[in-house]
Amino acid sequence: MVNRKTGWLFYVILLIFVFVVMFPFLWMLLSSIKPATELFGDKAFTPFSSHPTLKNYISVFFDYPFVRYLWNSFVVSSITTIYTVFVASFAAYSIARLQFKGKTLILGIVLSVSMFPQIATISPIYIFLKNVGLTNSYLGLIIPYTTFTLPLSIWILVTFFRKIPHDLEEAAKMDGAALMQTYWKVIFPLAAPGIFTTAILVFIAAWNEFLFSLTINTDTNYKTVPVGFAMFQGQYTIPWGEISAASIVVTVPLVILVLIFQRRIVSGLTQGSVKE
Repeated sequence: MVNRKTGWLFYVILLIFVFVVMFPFLWMLLSSIKPATELFGDKAFTPFSSHPTLKNYISVFFDYPFVRYLWNSFVVSSITTIYTVFVASFAAYSIARLQFKGKTLILGIVLSVSMFPQIATISPIYIFLKNVGLTNSYLGLIIPYTTFTLPLSIWILVTFFRKIPHDLEEAAKMDGAALMQTYWKVIFPLAAPGIFTTAILVFIAAWNEFLFSLTINTDTNYKTVPVGFAMFQGQYTIPWGEISAASIVVTVPLVILVLIFQRRIVSGLTQGSVKE
């Protein structure tokens, strides 16, 4: 009887926790289908609309260059993810598997780079990109995005590479495999869960980044989604309905992505935290 009551209490607490976490998203979803007249005054606190409409979603795609913002975010985030994970995997493999002096120092320096706040690095990065003519371009965002995604990716992947038994590399060497052959055919497939998890985290971080995109790309044709939200504001009013609709459109793909690959993500995180 005690165990049954404890079980019910656990699920009740879990349900309350999920509701609290999901409440902002649910409120945005309900606000996105409300007409403008129900977003202010007493009706603003009514959860359900008496006249639901999709006008806000239509306005987002036809009154604003929102599709362009989505495309820019997708291109920048995808290229950043591919480049970061590719470089980080080699760097992490070298630090975790190869023997050379100063590995701990290098890893510490890599981690310390990620500790600098973005506001402290934006000025020199902007000046550099301005001088080389990379402002208002995809490459102008991809380069600074790697400054905060690459160190974290290396740190995460080092944990996974260290977990792989060294006997596998010895066996590959005995079979005549070169260093790169050992990496691609033996180590890389075993570290796939960690690499996949790292890629998801990098993609989300690049997708949600705001400060660099706001400062470096001032041209509307190169603005990303987070900056695009800021452009929704009018001179006298703030279109909360359109902002809510755009937030749902941007959030849903990320939620679906995480739900589809949640097993791989959890598997990657747990494998990296357990040492055999």
